[in-house]
Amino acid sequence: MKARGQWVSIETLVRTWDGDGLDTFFSSLAEDFRGWEGARDWRSLERDLTLSAEHCPGGYVHLTWGIHDRPPSEEWHFETTTVHATGEEVRNLAAEFQMSLTSTVG
Repeated sequence: MKARGQWVSIETLVRTWDGDGLDTFFSSLAEDFRGWEGARDWRSLERDLTLSAEHCPGGYVHLTWGIHDRPPSEEWHFETTTVHATGEEVRNLAAEFQMSLTSTVG
């Protein structure tokens, strides 16, 4: 990510319990391509990764990704929003997460 002319790299380990339902979260976004009201939220077991999805006019889903310092310190957090076309693009994103959650690290 580039901020104020500098590159910023943010990395953290996120632990989940069998994905904490992340695959289901993305699948529901893909299935409801016609839209929904309000925000849909997901968070990892230790709340260090959060996602919020909003269906916007014109057939787009805005995903706000949050990376958070672990409790109890919670000294920092980072958020960014990505925009995805409903339909095929969100289905592909859901499939990629499903594949990454079921693959084993070698």
